[in-house]
Amino acid sequence: MAATTRAEATWSGDLLKGGGRVTAATTRVFVDLPISWESRIGENQAMTTPEELLAASHAACYAMACSNILAKAGTPPASLSVSVDVTADTTSAGWTVTSAHITVRGDVPGATEESFRTAAEAAKDGCPISRALAGNVELSVEAIHAG
Repeated sequence: MAATTRAEATWSGDLLKGGGRVTAATTRVFVDLPISWESRIGENQAMTTPEELLAASHAACYAMACSNILAKAGTPPASLSVSVDVTADTTSAGWTVTSAHITVRGDVPGATEESFRTAAEAAKDGCPISRALAGNVELSVEAIHAG
């Protein structure tokens, strides 16, 4: 079964001095979040960025995938905490997302350090957002097993 979701953005002005807004049009869980070039290059932390939204979607997707992999291995997690650091920089192609580093902390009864790391790596390679980025963005994961 296919699923389609929609986000919408508006923009006024040029890249450097203009600004816009982004909305989760399907769910409306966020509406009219402000965006700007300044925020993308770290000069205005009061606004979100496409990279931050990518990091959020990657963290959510990864958490679901890792949870599923652990459960299928017979060690469902009590909890997972996932953060994703997305890095963008100017390259020969222009402003580009260059890497996504995932940190997963897990309370996974019955899992060993090795089985947790194996699940973390499998989720890095298998979650749908990771697959969308594969071949274009350097992906890495740090797995911290809390027990």
